[in-house]
Amino acid sequence: MNSNNKIIIAIDGFSSTGKSTIAKALAQKIGYRYVDTGAMYRAVTLYAMSHNMVAPDGMVNTEDLVAALPGISIGFGIMPDGTQHTLLNGEDVEEHIRRMDVSSKVSYVAAIPEVRHALVKMQQGYGVEKGIVMDGRDIGTTVFPDAELKIFMTASAETRAQRRLKELVEKGQATSFEEVLANVVHRDHIDQTREESPLRRADDALDLDNSTMTREEQNEWLLQRYRETVARVNNKAI
Repeated sequence: MNSNNKIIIAIDGFSSTGKSTIAKALAQKIGYRYVDTGAMYRAVTLYAMSHNMVAPDGMVNTEDLVAALPGISIGFGIMPDGTQHTLLNGEDVEEHIRRMDVSSKVSYVAAIPEVRHALVKMQQGYGVEKGIVMDGRDIGTTVFPDAELKIFMTASAETRAQRRLKELVEKGQATSFEEVLANVVHRDHIDQTREESPLRRADDALDLDNSTMTREEQNEWLLQRYRETVARVNNKAI
C-alpha cells in the first residue's frame, strides 16, 4: 500500500474489553505504530498518587496536578522481548500503572479537562503521519474524529471483571471478583458521565461485542475491517 494511503485506526470502548491487546496485535501485523492512551492516563494518575495529589476517596488536588502537567513526560519504549512499556519521565512504570490502586483512581484523573487537553494534544501529534492504531475512550470522537476506521468495543461488566481478575491474579495481585466488578461498573459510570469527552460510541464506529469471541476471532475480525477500509480509501484516492 502506498504510504500516503495509510490510515488512522481508532479503537474505543469500555475498560477491560481487551482494546489494547487487539490494537497491539493489529499494529504489529500491519506495521503500524500503536499508542495505548489508557496507559497515558494511568501514568498521570500514578504521578499524581506518588506526589500525594489523590485522596483515598478519589478526590484530586486539581490545582497542583494541573501545575505539574508541563513537567510530566510520557513515552513508550520497546523492551528486549518486543513488548511495549510505558515510560513516565523516563522511568519504566508499566507494571505500576496496571495495579488495582491506580485502576481505582484513573477515571477521576482522566475526568480533569486540563489533563485531557494535554494528553489529547500529545496523542494527535502521534497521528500526523497516520499509520497508527490508537485505543482509548475518546479516540474516534475527540482525538481523531476523522479516523478512517473506528471501532467501539464492549462486553458485559461481568465478563470484563473476570478477565481483569485473571490478569491481576497472574500478576500476583490479591483481590476479589466482587472488588474488580465494582471497579469496572464504577469506572463505566465515571467514563460515560464526565463532562469532558465522555465515553460514547462515534456515529460511524463499527461495533465489536467480544463477550463470546476468542482472541483469534477478534484479531481476524479487526484485520478484515482494516483490509476493507484500506481498499475503500485506495479506491477514493484513485
